[in-house]
Amino acid sequence: MKRREQFTSRLAVVFAMAGSAIGLGNIWRFPYLVGQNGGAAFIFVYIIAVALLAIPVFLAECVIGRRGGSGTFGAMRKLAPGSKYRWAGLVTVVTPVVLLSFYSVVGGWSVDYLMKACMLRFTKDTTGVFDGLLSSAWESIFMHTTFMIGTAIVILLGVKKGIERFTKVTMPLLFILILVIVIFGLTLPGAGKGVEYLIKPDFTKITPSVIAAATGQAFFSMSLGVGTILTYASYVSKEENLMVSAWGTAVSDLLFALLAGFAIMPAVFAAGIEPGQGPGLIFDTLPYIFSQMSPWVGAMVSILFFLSVLVAALTSSISLLEVGVAYLVEEKGISRTKATIGLAALVWAIGVACSLSGGVFNFLDHLCSDWLMPFGGVLFAMFVGWKMSKADVRDELTNGGTRNIRIFNVAYFLIRYIAPIGVLGIFVTNLLR
Repeated sequence: MKRREQFTSRLAVVFAMAGSAIGLGNIWRFPYLVGQNGGAAFIFVYIIAVALLAIPVFLAECVIGRRGGSGTFGAMRKLAPGSKYRWAGLVTVVTPVVLLSFYSVVGGWSVDYLMKACMLRFTKDTTGVFDGLLSSAWESIFMHTTFMIGTAIVILLGVKKGIERFTKVTMPLLFILILVIVIFGLTLPGAGKGVEYLIKPDFTKITPSVIAAATGQAFFSMSLGVGTILTYASYVSKEENLMVSAWGTAVSDLLFALLAGFAIMPAVFAAGIEPGQGPGLIFDTLPYIFSQMSPWVGAMVSILFFLSVLVAALTSSISLLEVGVAYLVEEKGISRTKATIGLAALVWAIGVACSLSGGVFNFLDHLCSDWLMPFGGVLFAMFVGWKMSKADVRDELTNGGTRNIRIFNVAYFLIRYIAPIGVLGIFVTNLLR
């Protein structure tokens, strides 16, 4: 039997998992949801959702993945033989396919903007760039295709040569570039109003809808409920500390989301752009920032930044595609090459429909963030909290009793009770709104 690949170090584990979490959900989705849901009030709820719901589900996925040593379906079959959980686990194999189909369209937008940056488009007039992209179906499809090809190439290279090497190089670069944008954006005239929008919460704006949106974003941002963290955890050695990996990923993801907010929102107010305008927010705002720089500085920073946006998109897309590929390789005996090409082609076909129809795009976005991802999160939390033995969970989270038992008790309580109840409450909210 061929030995299963593993990440080579703790740093590789954190970078890979952070790479899965940190992506367009932070750069693209977080800022526009902040703009649509009350600014600082949304951020306040988001931080609570990460601490009480997202991190416990993250740990649950890690426990299942490493304990089971395979993807979603296989791990649940091994850990609970004869249980129907393995069939419910198929949902978390399908969800990444649905998610990646519209995610890759946004990834295609980042490819398009990188090409425009290379042509020095953002040192001049920036109006109408995003609308022009949306109005050209063939351009959008071409960019979506290019992005999917790039994703498939990394997956074909495997865990160590593809995923690990890619994320080790790109994650530090991503943080450096977003810091550059934050620093410059804060110097723009009128940026202070954007900062105030992010740090002074109006608690009257916290509604059930805002809570649901913040929780959905926490799951979307950390790639939870879709089996990506579970699949990556199956490549983690028994010596690694899952608690450290979880907190390292969560803190990195939260920090990057906040940096993205401070990179975008001050510039939104400086440019007089409506903060609640929706998915096109960063693609309208960032070109404005670059056009305010001196020509060569603007050209250089825009190229580097949209390269980083593309990198962020790829680090998440490869983790999404890896879930389905792992299932086909481990459960169906299909070669990695055939599984990657076949699944990428399916994602591409659904993505074409998203490129041609904003309605399809928005439907799949809400389907994943409001329903499929929270469902997967509840499934994982309940499996660990109620189906697996507490002794097995303790063994994984304390590395055989060598780690802090007191922290384990808190984590186990959150996994067993708080996360399922909290997410079920979000389901009820989504049904009523």
